[in-house]
Amino acid sequence: MNLSDLVFTGFNRRVAALDRRTGQIVWQWKASQGRSYVTLLLDAGVLIVAVDGYVYGLDARTGAQLWFNEMAGFGTGVTSLASVNGT
Repeated sequence: MNLSDLVFTGFNRRVAALDRRTGQIVWQWKASQGRSYVTLLLDAGVLIVAVDGYVYGLDARTGAQLWFNEMAGFGTGVTSLASVNGT
């Protein structure tokens, strides 16, 4: 499946990729840290996910977790994300 076929949504520390045409869940993922609000940024093929200040990198096509950063010392809450490649 191509990235252009997917729509991403996140809430309550969960993320799902939906088929753009049907709305069916293609994959889903749950953060190991954080409790609630999810911020998403698609950066090329990596979906950057922040949950209460914890930041994860997921493979946007599969939902596989690529990396995790606790952002020690930054605190928690709603996260702002930006990238030159981000959409």
